[in-house]
Amino acid sequence: MIDELVSTYFRSNSLVSQQLQSYNRFVEKGMQDVIGRIGTIQTNVEGFELKLGRVRVEQPRYYEVRGGYRSIYPQEARLRNITYSSPVFLEIVPLFNGVERPSYADVFIGEIPVMVKSNLCYLSGMSRKELVENGEDADDPGGYFIINGSERVLVSIEDLVPNRLMVTNERNGVVAKIFSTYYGFRARCVVERNADGLYTAEFPSSPPGISLVTLLRVLGLGREEEIKESFSEEPNSRNDIILNLEEEKTKTKDEAIDFLSRKLSPGQPPEFRLNRMENLIDNYLLPHIGTAKQNRMDKAKYLIRMAERTTRVAYKRSSPDDKDHYANKRVKLAGDLMEELFRYAFQFLVKDLVYQASRADARGRRLQVHTLVRQDAMADRIRYAMATGNWIAGQTGVSQLLDRVSSLSTISHLRRVISPLSKKHPHFKARDLHGTHVGKLCPNETPEGPSCSLVKNLAVMAEVSTGVEEEEALKLLKSYDVKEKE
Repeated sequence: MIDELVSTYFRSNSLVSQQLQSYNRFVEKGMQDVIGRIGTIQTNVEGFELKLGRVRVEQPRYYEVRGGYRSIYPQEARLRNITYSSPVFLEIVPLFNGVERPSYADVFIGEIPVMVKSNLCYLSGMSRKELVENGEDADDPGGYFIINGSERVLVSIEDLVPNRLMVTNERNGVVAKIFSTYYGFRARCVVERNADGLYTAEFPSSPPGISLVTLLRVLGLGREEEIKESFSEEPNSRNDIILNLEEEKTKTKDEAIDFLSRKLSPGQPPEFRLNRMENLIDNYLLPHIGTAKQNRMDKAKYLIRMAERTTRVAYKRSSPDDKDHYANKRVKLAGDLMEELFRYAFQFLVKDLVYQASRADARGRRLQVHTLVRQDAMADRIRYAMATGNWIAGQTGVSQLLDRVSSLSTISHLRRVISPLSKKHPHFKARDLHGTHVGKLCPNETPEGPSCSLVKNLAVMAEVSTGVEEEEALKLLKSYDVKEKE
């Protein structure tokens, strides 16, 4: 009975479907999201801007020295040691003093590697007979890339869930931390309660040990009464905030701003200090809540909730969060990794466009979009990362040579999940088999030695869901008349 169920399941589901779906989502939506986030490129040439529009990706092709472009299949890419990739075209409209000038609608900006058997690939809609006729393996699952003739797979990475508050007991006290993620930028924001009940906060580019009350005053809660009213009526929270207010050195909002700006930029002139402090608070402190000035009060409320959670855990009113619970983890698949890489590479293309526009203007040349774009600016960085496995943020071993020892080892490699934790450290808890791994990760398949339980594999029938956008979830909540808490 079980054999029949499994065989029926795999008639309509592929063992590498999670990789294919993730890559398809990146091509159909992820690339456009990255470009839409930039919107308009401001150049250094006065009155000249570049407006970005729709992105279009065609099916794989290769440029022959004699004969120009032609379609290419994976088998030919393997045999000729070339990259199986697709051209990317982008609408770039030049604006002169705010007025659009008619020009080429689509500009070729580079190439991206194509995942075998994805929607872009020629093999995706072929029958077994057609695959054999084209020299392809009919039983090959796909889900990998061909870079310079080598088959390479992007190994999935598990990491802590972004934008979720986690409270844990640490050596110095109780810590509430959140990995606030906003369009690829990730900021670790922390509120810590020590054994005496004093709150401190920390965020990127800030010195450790900033008083939470100082930060709340800078964000807009200037008076003591406002801060007290923002905390809950629980006796423990009340006691903690009263203690923090008594111990606080700054008594007004202006004092707090002066104190924090001196901490963040010691020895700098006042105007520079204030500008840098505002920039750090808006862009580095809880960026997922927003990066505008009007979001500061929401950030203050969130920091207060973080502090209250640490108090409840300290007084054992609620239990700390389990970092190893699989609900507190997320798996980055090939599409998510490609989106990170594309965002990084596209930023270089934008910088190069700005440089080329300044250079052309200085030489008195006509500003034409198709002559400003250098295709290699983006494509080279993508190809380098895929060929070496050196990803952004210093990650290594993300792109690996596909294991072709046997059919089982190939499928195993395509379903592998690696942890970003270091192999050199013990990490006993992270290596333990957790109860929430059941049905998601295989309890047996893991290497021996230093990588034991840091390199895992998905269970045979495990599927990875793609998630939804926050805006869609908020829209749904509002449709049920869910109101924001005052």
